[in-house]
Amino acid sequence: MTVSRDTQSSERIAIVPDAEKLAALAEFAAGAGHEINNPLATIVGRVQQLLRDETDPSRRAALHNIGAQAYRVRDMIGDVMLFARPPLPVPRQLDIAEVAGDVLKKFKADPRSALCAVVTDFAAGTEIFADPAQFAVVMHDLLSNARQALSPNGGEIRWNARRVSLGDRNWSEIVLIDHGIGFSATEARHAFDPYFSGRQAGRGLGFGLCKCLRIAEMHHAMLEVASSSAGPTTVRVIWPADAPSARPLDG
Repeated sequence: MTVSRDTQSSERIAIVPDAEKLAALAEFAAGAGHEINNPLATIVGRVQQLLRDETDPSRRAALHNIGAQAYRVRDMIGDVMLFARPPLPVPRQLDIAEVAGDVLKKFKADPRSALCAVVTDFAAGTEIFADPAQFAVVMHDLLSNARQALSPNGGEIRWNARRVSLGDRNWSEIVLIDHGIGFSATEARHAFDPYFSGRQAGRGLGFGLCKCLRIAEMHHAMLEVASSSAGPTTVRVIWPADAPSARPLDG
């Protein structure tokens, strides 16, 4: 992980992922996820069998609780596997405003987002070349990460997008800004480490940021985070705006 000072502020930290570290983590996660899934499937199957014949209410409640926790682990392992071995994207031309509508609908349906206001500003004609489902995962996770950092009384997240030209290809710049809990210098070094920053900085629990990064890289996109301990935190994504004739963007 590279941590450098933002030129606009001596306290603002630009957080750049460590590619070698994430590659090693992905290799480990793929193997570990597969091994954990096998006994987990046995537990889930056995719980379902026992529930079919169990009539005692307290035992049924206990079995339901075991099953719920097993499914929770399954969902966590799903995140691990999506980070470790994401499916190959099937990209197509998309209007970001249309994709954002679906993302926001799901985001606002979560009761935890009730006090969170998302203010969007998409320049007309801002398009991306992306797998719609995978791009939606990235944006939803980034929004959720920002929401976690806001105070219990809620707050505002700004989501902006515009076209930019870099090199010989068109790109879209997507920016999310929140004024919640930010990253200290120590937390910034681990911002893309799963399960570290969620407890330390109030955001990023699980595989959120590193999963988003993996999906972005598979689309030849770039993801950067800049933050300070007092906030705000800015996530900047540079995403291809059209089909390649294409080279990846050099970071």
